[in-house]
Amino acid sequence: MTIRALVVDDSAFMRKVITDILNNDPEITVIATSRNGQEAIEKTEKLKPDVITLDNHMPVLDGLHALGYIMSECPTPVVMLSAVDEKAAETTLTAFEYGAVDFIQKPSGSISLDIDSMAEEIRHKVKSATKVDLGNLGFMEEHVKKTLETEKSEKDDLKVKLKSKTEKTASKKVVAIGSSTGGPRALEKLIPKLPGNLPVPVLVVQHMPAGFTDSFAKRLNQKSSLEVREAKEGDVIEKGIVYLAPGDYHMEITKKNIRGISKEVISLNQKPREHGVRPSVNVLLRSLKPVYGSGVLSVILTGMGSDGSEGVAELNKQGAQCIAEAESSCIIYGMPKAIVNSGLADTVATIDNIAKKVVDMIA
Repeated sequence: MTIRALVVDDSAFMRKVITDILNNDPEITVIATSRNGQEAIEKTEKLKPDVITLDNHMPVLDGLHALGYIMSECPTPVVMLSAVDEKAAETTLTAFEYGAVDFIQKPSGSISLDIDSMAEEIRHKVKSATKVDLGNLGFMEEHVKKTLETEKSEKDDLKVKLKSKTEKTASKKVVAIGSSTGGPRALEKLIPKLPGNLPVPVLVVQHMPAGFTDSFAKRLNQKSSLEVREAKEGDVIEKGIVYLAPGDYHMEITKKNIRGISKEVISLNQKPREHGVRPSVNVLLRSLKPVYGSGVLSVILTGMGSDGSEGVAELNKQGAQCIAEAESSCIIYGMPKAIVNSGLADTVATIDNIAKKVVDMIA
């Protein structure tokens, strides 16, 4: 069945380019275009497209407000188009809370003559968006409206649990989290729930291009008891800190002798993409095998494809454990499904319960 798309952008040039890119795929047909958010809402209600590409900076009504209305009144998979700057990154991350599925990074410049080079990515993300579970895509009311007291209570409960169990050496030495489509909103639910006294480091690979991960790390840091930072070359791994792989860089962990003491250190590189992605979850997990062995607890969250399954399989041979996100809470049940179907999941949990599982399995 042909995917019916609505293209929304205030630039006539961009509307034409994106329309041509999508129409060049026999599985996609652009049924209409809109110049602003108000038109987008009207055409969404009237035409009921299967997917929408939505720019944010538009007159009359911007993309973020249009997205909020669409997801509350006529839920439809939306892929945002975003420029690369700090303000645009913040808007894009907010869009995930409003219910956006994914985003396409515009090449530099307001009118991007080289967007044709991204044609395959645009078509892929539009087609992937139609496979999401709309039931898990609504405005994150349960996350945004949750009182600070409730969040504090949950984290305090986990903190007490860790305090009582970590008098002995923790059985796990590191937590490694991998996610893709739907991952930003999943991580915004998971990371803030982890207690501040977590006795291990947390390494995160989220499929995200350069220019967005620094803002995302700062956003998570503001909401979390743990310190969250974008990983830097040469960072010495410390317990209780969350390291987010920077966009367009693979993140690996190596051993390095520092002042006569062997330390775990972050190494970043731009080696070829694996399964079309960089950073890659597999690359991170493979690097953990010789360093931590059975002491790795991997967590595979929502995402298209199967990145992470090969790395988890290698770690599984060493006795490491893995948590897979349950299908019922995934935006796209791809990466966790590959883990479950391969028999590699030691436990399966919804995103709201994974923090508790992490604490239990560390202790």
